[in-house]
Amino acid sequence: MIDAVGNPQSVLVMGGTSEIGLAVVEAFASDRPLRVVLAARKSDRLDAARARLEALGCAVETVEFDATAPETHTEVVRTAFAGGDIDVALVAFGLLGDNEVAWTDVDAAVELAQVNYTAAVSVGVALGKRMTEQGHGAIVALSSVAGERARRSNFVYGSTKAGMDAFYSGLTEALRPAGVHVTVVRPGFVHTRMTEGMSPAPLSTTPEAVAAIVVDAVRNRRELVWAPGPLRFVMSALRHVPRPLFRRLPV
Repeated sequence: MIDAVGNPQSVLVMGGTSEIGLAVVEAFASDRPLRVVLAARKSDRLDAARARLEALGCAVETVEFDATAPETHTEVVRTAFAGGDIDVALVAFGLLGDNEVAWTDVDAAVELAQVNYTAAVSVGVALGKRMTEQGHGAIVALSSVAGERARRSNFVYGSTKAGMDAFYSGLTEALRPAGVHVTVVRPGFVHTRMTEGMSPAPLSTTPEAVAAIVVDAVRNRRELVWAPGPLRFVMSALRHVPRPLFRRLPV
């Protein structure tokens, strides 16, 4: 259970090789070793993630997880909780894709929608049920500023994140009576493998900086945070730009 100062004893990372997810675990583990469950496909990257956390003193378990197989997600979550309660669950998986391919190729578009939205909903429902049963816990959903307003440069990805964001925003209210807290995190451009080779956007950030914001949000039971914080004001302004002007902006 999360203690009085907001430190969890156990963390589940759905998307167990996520650089942001691992940075969050490391930030929590700086106070004390944790029980960690990494849910991801078997790979060398998963083995490396496990070794990285075990070097910090964490007790690490792995569970095979395929975002494209929603029929397995209930069992994946059940297995993750089999070793005991989960205090914090991070929904940290996703695909960026190539927008110019995604809006012209059915398979590419559907894959983005299945991973970023359908799988996120499937996992969210399963996590909500388990945490309701245990009577406590926090779910952290890594959304994106791309879901704020559809932009020509990444509207397929942005549309999937908009759906995910709406689902977890609603889940916040649905789980509140059960004592389960939900935080939606809206990062901007984060320097990770996913964005490698891309030109950084203004206010770009790092996994470690996002992790610090996530840890603070969990400890203070914040329901919506931006990473970095000033993006809140930037995106609020962009939401209100008239469409004829908005389409001329280099975004």
